[in-house]
Amino acid sequence: MNLRLKRARELAGYAVQLTKDEGLPTMLKRGAGFVKRRCFGKKARYLPAKKVLEAQRAEMAGKTAADCGLPTISVLTPLYNTPEKYLREFLDSFVNQTAPNGQLCLADASDAEHADVKRVVEEYQTKNQRIVYKKIENKGIAANTNAAAELAAGEYLALADHDDILAPHAMYTMGKAILQLRAQGEPDGFLYSDEALFSKSIQRPMVAHFKPDYAPDYLLCCNYICHLAVFQKALWDEIGGERPECDGSQDHDLFLRLVEKTGGAAHVPQVLYYWRVHAGSTSGGTDAKPYVAAAAKKALADHLARTGRTGTVEDGLFPSTYRVKWDIVGDPKVSILIPNKDHIDDLEKCLHSLWAKTSWDNFEVIVIENNSTDPETFAYYQKAQQCYDGLRVVTYPKKGFNFSGINNFGRKYATGEYLLLLNNDVEVRSGEWLTELLRQCAHPGGAAVCGAMLFYPDETIQHAGVITGLGGYAGHSHKYKKAGGSGYLFRTATVQDFSAVTGACLLVKTSVWDEVKGLDEAFAVAFNDVDFCLRVRDAGVGIADIGQAMEPLYTSRPDLERSGMGFLFMEAFMDEVQVESEPGKGTCVTLKKRIGRD
Repeated sequence: MNLRLKRARELAGYAVQLTKDEGLPTMLKRGAGFVKRRCFGKKARYLPAKKVLEAQRAEMAGKTAADCGLPTISVLTPLYNTPEKYLREFLDSFVNQTAPNGQLCLADASDAEHADVKRVVEEYQTKNQRIVYKKIENKGIAANTNAAAELAAGEYLALADHDDILAPHAMYTMGKAILQLRAQGEPDGFLYSDEALFSKSIQRPMVAHFKPDYAPDYLLCCNYICHLAVFQKALWDEIGGERPECDGSQDHDLFLRLVEKTGGAAHVPQVLYYWRVHAGSTSGGTDAKPYVAAAAKKALADHLARTGRTGTVEDGLFPSTYRVKWDIVGDPKVSILIPNKDHIDDLEKCLHSLWAKTSWDNFEVIVIENNSTDPETFAYYQKAQQCYDGLRVVTYPKKGFNFSGINNFGRKYATGEYLLLLNNDVEVRSGEWLTELLRQCAHPGGAAVCGAMLFYPDETIQHAGVITGLGGYAGHSHKYKKAGGSGYLFRTATVQDFSAVTGACLLVKTSVWDEVKGLDEAFAVAFNDVDFCLRVRDAGVGIADIGQAMEPLYTSRPDLERSGMGFLFMEAFMDEVQVESEPGKGTCVTLKKRIGRD
């Protein structure tokens, strides 16, 4: 079955289910919206409606940066021999913002043959007093950006390239987002938006980059944040701006250092930036800037060193992508749980591939027999236990199929530090599969739960992570895509942060499983894995680096102006303080005070 037919069948199934759940009118309305977007939404598809922009302009009419009620955002833009057409389009995009809370800081490192750059900027300065300009010596992109920052008067900073275009509502939307975060008591130190690529006109963009909410593992694989990034100037000053030694990936390096201070970033799900694609731009491919990869790997390696995590930074599967090969702590044992009812051919393929290909040898396999009826199945169990060292077969005592109950029962027999749920029809194709899963979990600050990419026999993707809301409830990312591709924004070629992973191949620390009491048996067939992952996400995350956390004045939330003196006070008033913490599980603090008479 080809890809289009698979998708058509899945869409039809979704339409039928939606009709049952919400009625025919709702299904028809959504279907019409889908057709409109797919067939008639090419022009200006990512720009807000004209009436929306007009409403923003009306709200801000007659107001200045000082009295508009929005935080001021200083946009940092180094100039270097900028073509006049590109420069004018960029300056127009700033001048025509719907809100006056922006400041444009231009540091011009153009050579003597491009004096027209200064002339054009001065022309625009007569139109807009919020444009500030400085002629500088060219010292590279990071140093030039730092020079632009010296002109900044805003509470927040943003980065923009000299040949790109700001969406007309960029300053307004980011300003409102900051205020909303503050009203909700959420961190407002670092925000980023979606973006679109274009070659000639933003009215007809080539593609949009719709990004996930903050995804730390994804950020280690590539700079998915890019544009438009907005962050507090105080944080910029604290970390010392951009580092010239990371020129080429200076923004990626900056973002990594920012999240070390903020603990994350807020995603504003609107296209607020248009990235021009042309020869010589990074958006046109890394071949234009071959030093990018070396700079990115340095940025990542330095980030690991600063955060106390150990691993090797390697090139990824595609240009502009990278891989952190984490060091596994210890030699953890993995208990693999495989439910089975008959289907001994599938089970044999699964077991044979486990023992024949798995390079990580510290594992046990527990097959959970579930109401098989074929006598050959039980004969096979006897044979398999003799053939595969470390294989056990246990019998689920209840009738019927309950995936959650079966695996909860199997956990009782597991002796490993990790549990791996595995379907009986999964066949191992890479010897490093279990090692790679452990790399993601078995290091300080590692994932509490992780899963593997699974393929159908026709080499299309069955599972590459679960996204809540997709398909109405929760759906699989990149389903039916061909194996070996990069996927949307390299998302099938890099480590990803997802809402959940499928129970067909799910690795979790046994202590985490026990903490959340395993799978919820109310979910007998479907969504038990999604529910489990969401409950784990809601359970405590623990402390990755206890030594760092106990340093005087250290705080993981500087954006909330916390003093970071919690442990310091404990140590001052107690005779003994012991902190035990496990990422993905939680933290236990033991305090001892000797009370007695003199």
